[in-house]
Amino acid sequence: MLHPHFNCVSEMPPSIKWCIRWAVCLSFILALIPRSRASTLNCHKMCICASNIVSCSKMNLTTVPSDLPSYTTVLDVSFNEITGLRAQWTKHKLPNLHNLLLSHNGLSFISSEAFIFVKQLRYLDLSSNTLRQLDEFIFEPLVHLEVLLLYNNQISQIDRTAFTGLSSLQKLYLSQNQVSRFPLELVKDKSRLDKLSLLDLSSNRIKVLPIQDLQALPAWIKNGLYFHNNTLNCDCALYSLMAHWYIRRLNSAVDFKDDHTCLHPGPDKRVRLYDLNVHMNCSTFKETDQEAYLEQTLTLSCDTRHRNMSKTWMLPGNIVLPLGNNQSIVVLQDGSLEIKSIRPEDSGVYTCFAVSEYLNETLYVVVKVHNFTLNGNGETLNTAYTTLVGCLASVVLVLIYLYMTPCRCFCCPDQGKKNQHEDSIHSSMLSATPTHEDMATKAELNRHVAFIDPKDLQGQNGKVNPNGEEEVDEEAMQGKGKRKKSVADSISSVFSDTPIVV
Repeated sequence: MLHPHFNCVSEMPPSIKWCIRWAVCLSFILALIPRSRASTLNCHKMCICASNIVSCSKMNLTTVPSDLPSYTTVLDVSFNEITGLRAQWTKHKLPNLHNLLLSHNGLSFISSEAFIFVKQLRYLDLSSNTLRQLDEFIFEPLVHLEVLLLYNNQISQIDRTAFTGLSSLQKLYLSQNQVSRFPLELVKDKSRLDKLSLLDLSSNRIKVLPIQDLQALPAWIKNGLYFHNNTLNCDCALYSLMAHWYIRRLNSAVDFKDDHTCLHPGPDKRVRLYDLNVHMNCSTFKETDQEAYLEQTLTLSCDTRHRNMSKTWMLPGNIVLPLGNNQSIVVLQDGSLEIKSIRPEDSGVYTCFAVSEYLNETLYVVVKVHNFTLNGNGETLNTAYTTLVGCLASVVLVLIYLYMTPCRCFCCPDQGKKNQHEDSIHSSMLSATPTHEDMATKAELNRHVAFIDPKDLQGQNGKVNPNGEEEVDEEAMQGKGKRKKSVADSISSVFSDTPIVV
């Protein structure tokens, strides 16, 4: 006996039978079509789905759920037992995924290709895991990443290229690890991450800081450098660095003032860094002045704690300087003040007022201008120049002394006679060789030294006669009579200090 259903089917018209057959075939076809990848995620048992947010926290998962919806923007798989993040943890691209939370998983391995399908990540939390090292170029695909949390791991080795490619990174948390080297390449020179404003290296094993390099960094970078609770060695250079930061009220120095410690070789092994002026007799920090020389170009930086602040300068004498209103003193586009061909009157206190939506800051820069150029000194002349001037002055004085000293006997006539045994006053003044002792000795030999005075010359005012001859006083020559000289001999005798022996 047939089932009533079959009787009904057999009794149906042919058109209805045809429709039923097609419906059965269609159901088989639909069953063979693979289900959508998004439908594999069971949001009722494994995760909590709220629109584009998928939260699978504390579900005892050993792997990240596969076949996530492509529209997922936030994925939270924290507090699970995921020990490795392999390249195929997601089978297809997640172009909208911005936040990925993987903290508290015991994660010890990350593949170098783990992030090739999630390049739009902006926030990545890998904190509180068991990571020991960061391999080269591991985060390179994440060009849009802004925040990276790596604190509370066991990281002791960081490849210098581990953070290469993170051009948008603003905050990097590496505290509570075993890092022993300060990653200077992240904040300095060409490898620097341009947008990085916070680098937390606190509670690690760093012993030495690159103090000179840190001093040269802009204040907005130093404002976000945290390295308290490390094993730093105490020295006065470290004290001077942190004292400067504390005076500038930088967050990294002020917020954790009591946590800045260092290792001292004395009985109190760990001491507060700001007490080193007592323990090691470190001098109190003082801001240094900006020094310049005449005609130099000096640039004053408005070194603010935050970037992109609106800056206005005030010159000495409380003169407000608007943007580009002076040819010799100009405010540059980055807010720095450029003083061209600096002069002594440019010395003084320059004030920079920086304003932003959240912060107002005032900075003072003291400028001292030396009253000489960089290659010269206004107080002492160059040695070679001094020597040359001294030589020239000596020659001029000798010439004046020899040829331009006025004769005192022009106005003293009838004084030409001298005693045979007396020294001439003029001879002692003009001659450097004869002395009284010599004259006495020569007197015994019946010899006398005589000098011709210009007043004793006959002719035109004691000068050479036009006929080329000159007469000499007989008495002055001790009765020897007249003697003729040529013009040349006459002139040489007048300007010579060589004694004439008669």
